[in-house]
Amino acid sequence: MQLNGLLHTFPKEIKLLIAAFVIVLSVGFYTGLLFVGETSTANPNGIEEQFLGNESNEDATVMKFKKSEQEMLTLVHNHILSMSIIFFLVGLVLSTTKLHRKLKLFLMIEPFLSVVLTFGGLYLLWSGLVWMKYIVMISGFFMTASYSLSILIILFQIFNKKSISKQ
Repeated sequence: MQLNGLLHTFPKEIKLLIAAFVIVLSVGFYTGLLFVGETSTANPNGIEEQFLGNESNEDATVMKFKKSEQEMLTLVHNHILSMSIIFFLVGLVLSTTKLHRKLKLFLMIEPFLSVVLTFGGLYLLWSGLVWMKYIVMISGFFMTASYSLSILIILFQIFNKKSISKQ
């Protein structure tokens, strides 16, 4: 079965459904990133402080305590499950776009690696491997970049005038 470029052949109603899904999904995804920015200041030391606490820092403006094992397992479990579903659905839609095979494959698979590295890395950071905060930052960047590029490709191909006129 040939999937490359199949998105262009979808009926207008299906394209609009996909576009609505991707837009609403993106609102949720980027809101989550805003939350990360607010809670960890989106830098390695902020990530470390968010999960390991800052009780020893007398100058801290907000006191943070080390997360419990239950909190960490809940966070890792919820994020890995939900984000794997998100990236599976985005990957399915992306598979129908007209795109170079290797780039498409990278954008479909990379987010899964980043999810494991990001949230597994947070657990390992919490467990004492403090250098994992850098892996978490890098994998989080790649996860966001691949998600953003995938969404832009999907939306561009849905709203491309050639694509819209075909029904």
